[in-house]
Parts: sequence; structure tokens; C-alpha cells
Amino acid sequence: MRYLLAHDLGTSGDKATLFGEDGQRIGSAVTEYPLYQSGETAEQDARDWWRAFCSSTKRLLAESGTDPDAIAAVSFSGQMMGALAVGEDHTPLRRSLIWADQRSVREEQEIRTRLSDTDFYHIVGHRNSPCYGIQKILWIKHHEPEIYEKARAFLNAKDYIVLKLTGRFLTDPSDANGMDAIDLTTLQWSKEILDAAGIPETKLPKIVPSSSIAGSILPEAAKECGLSSKTLVVMGAGDGIAANIGAGSVSLGTGYLCLGTSAWASCTDNAPVFDPEMRSVTWAHAVPGLYAPNATMQYCCGAYDWFRSVITIEETARAKKEGRSVHEILAEEAALSSPGAGGVLFLPHLVGERAPYWNPNVRGAFLGLSSETSRADLVRSVFEGLSCHLGLLVDLADREHRLPMITLIGGGAENDFWAQMISDVVNLPVVVPKETREANSMGAAVIAGVGAGVFSDYSAVRRFLHEKKRFFPDPENNKLFRALMRQREAFYRATEPLYEPGR
Repeated sequence: MRYLLAHDLGTSGDKATLFGEDGQRIGSAVTEYPLYQSGETAEQDARDWWRAFCSSTKRLLAESGTDPDAIAAVSFSGQMMGALAVGEDHTPLRRSLIWADQRSVREEQEIRTRLSDTDFYHIVGHRNSPCYGIQKILWIKHHEPEIYEKARAFLNAKDYIVLKLTGRFLTDPSDANGMDAIDLTTLQWSKEILDAAGIPETKLPKIVPSSSIAGSILPEAAKECGLSSKTLVVMGAGDGIAANIGAGSVSLGTGYLCLGTSAWASCTDNAPVFDPEMRSVTWAHAVPGLYAPNATMQYCCGAYDWFRSVITIEETARAKKEGRSVHEILAEEAALSSPGAGGVLFLPHLVGERAPYWNPNVRGAFLGLSSETSRADLVRSVFEGLSCHLGLLVDLADREHRLPMITLIGGGAENDFWAQMISDVVNLPVVVPKETREANSMGAAVIAGVGAGVFSDYSAVRRFLHEKKRFFPDPENNKLFRALMRQREAFYRATEPLYEPGR
């Protein structure tokens, strides 16, 4: 039996997961690391990433009793849209500005003076925004010029671990996409965007396919992390694209919804999808020749958790007393209200919104409250508000309506009541796999297997995916929810001016 090691380098920590070549999960280990956040700034120390990588690896090997020589390859799913300045000697020069860092607003505007938003979008498939990497690099150039000058390259999390393991400055197309600086047609750095940002290509790593063998593990690195120098290092992908693979979206007409703190809908296409209003984005897929149209919601399970913690204190106490899940109790209560939630609409934009509005200033609301509104109506309205917005995301990602079904992953996928409602909203069968929280790790493991020759292609993900439940849409509910989606859109447009800065 050959083994595949996946590392998922997220915002809160690194999760190491070991899989057999048959797709069975052997075990996992998680090591957390700190986030340094204040106002618009959000940073992490790359040395914490490396320490976590070594700790998770050693613990996983020890707990599973696995011989390091039996691990064919290691690969990665990593947080995206960051900027880590690394010197020629491979030393981090400062903490990484991670995806959540929003300080580079002026840099975004500077790029806009040289390249229009429309042209920018049609090159990289994403908006010009401080969320991304090239704007963060330009901020460092402006505010920390001595660090900028010393930097050999700017990397993302997984790229830094690859550097530590192999000594090579590399990235893949998905993370280059997250730098906001790739040309989607060539999958190489865009001269137009780099010229607009004033950043030379020499400051960026070489782009190689996700399944490329980055190299073998250096002796010193092997000693630190506990892996064998026989194990191949396969490049990997950004976490969003690793999730595409782990959710089984590896061929035309396959797609999924990820229900986490934020949420996104994504599918697989054979060409970039450019929305006339720039509401959706397109990622370079890990599968050669394919792309991943995507639409993201800023706060999904995050909004649900807010409601649960602030409004449903009574249900939380009851769940603890009865030894049950509060999510189960909330679903039962929501079911007491009829579809439409007694006329109550919940707008879940508690921390601004990405697709389709791209409005950081908008906020959430309960609308349509009356003296007859019940607690069950409020609970149900939250599920419906989230589900209707997810329906908008699916519409954007699947513009050609190719999807015969959609897979749910993430923590929210474990709620049957919600899964059925999503099926009704999108009017598609919804499949929930047995492993709803392992898509990133499974995606990285499949990339490792393809790169090392253990698998012939990405269809090997079928070894990892096993259906747990399937839900089918109710046509009458779909008609109601589509009407609610139009009503929600009207309410958003009516209230949008109220959230303009200075109002």
C-alpha cells in the first residue's frame, strides 16, 4: 500500500491527513497557529506555518504507525491571496499579509489608473481588489521598500512549505490567480497587470502545474519534519481549487456548494466565464485545460452562528440539557413555520457582501416583521435567507445550467433540513458525501497521487468520495423560493443607498 499525505494550511492551523491509495483516510493531526489581526491588517508568521507542518506530520506518523518511506508523495491545499516576502536565503522578511488583510486600498486605486477594471477582470478573471496578492505586494513596495528590495519572491502558504522542503521558488496557477496577476489564457504572469502594478516578474515564483513534482525533500528538511527524502513533493493548489477536486468537480458539468463561515458555489468549465457585471470570478483549475467559475458569499454559516448565539439562547440551553445538537433543535423549530417564513425575509449581509453585490458597506436585516411573527418564522427566515443567496451563487457559477446535480460540502452540509431547502431553491438534486469536511485534504491527496503517478488522472477522486444522502427538489417550493429571491433583490436595491459611506 502506498500512502498520500495531504496538508491543508488554513487560516487557523495546518491539518495533516494521510490517505491510502484506495482513498481511505488513515488519520489526521491538526496544529494551530496564531493570527495577528487589527483593524484592516491580518498577518501570520511563515515560521509558524513550518513549525505546524513539522508538528502535524510527526504526530500523524506516530499516531498512525506509518513508515515514512511508504509515503509516495506529499501535496498541499493552502490559504490563498496572500503576500509573504522571502529573501534569497529563503528567510521570511516579515509576516505574511494574508487574504483577510485589506490595507492596500490605495494600491488598488493606483493600479486602476493604469488598467481599467474591465480589462483587469478579463485578464485574470477576478476584480482588482485589496483582497488579492499583487495589491499587497505593492503596499509593501510603498511602505516597506527595504523589505521589498530584499525580497527574492512573494509566496503563499503552501509555496513557502514547498520552498522549505525542496529549496525551489514555485507556485501553481490557482495561487498565481490568487495573486491577481495571472493571464488566464496562458496561465503565466500577466505582463499587463504586472506593468500596471509596477512589479517585475522577477519578484514572483515560477508557475508550474499543480501536479508538478516540485522536487525531493532536502535532508535537513526531512530531519525537521520526519518525512523521508524518498517522498516526492507535489506542488498542490490553493484551498478553493483543492476543494473543487475533493468535491468531485473535476470534469465539465460538475459543481458544488461549500457551506462554511463564508460560502461559495463553483463548477468546472472548459473556458473562463466572464460575467458582464463582474459578479463572479474564474479560477484556474488544477486539472489541465479546465477552469473553475466561482461565486462567493461573505458570511454564510457565520451569519447562522451569529443568529444561534445571539437570538436562540433558549434553544442552546435546551440542547445542552437534552444532550442534543442545537442545530437539530433549530431545524425542528424552523419546520414549524411554513415555506415563506410568515412573510419574514432575512438578508444575511452582516459583514458586507461579495457576489453578486460586491458591497463591503451593506449590512443584514430582518424584513417583513409583524405582530404575528413567531420565533419559528425567524428561525426559518434565516435558513431561507441563506439558501436564497446560495441560489444566486449557483446561478452565477453555472451560467450555462449544465449541472445535473450539486454536491454540498463544509460544516453546513450536515444539516438535512438545510440541504433539502437548498435543493428546493436551486431546483437540483443535492448530494451530501460521507466526508463533508475533508474536501481540501482529499483534493490535495488526489493532486499528490496524480503527480506521483499513483493515479492516472483526477477521476481517481471517486475512490475518496462516497455518497451519504441525496435530496430532491420540490417544484412548488422552488417557485416560492424563486419569488422570494426576486423580492430579496428588490429589498436590497431599495436599501443599498442607505449603506453608502457617510450616510
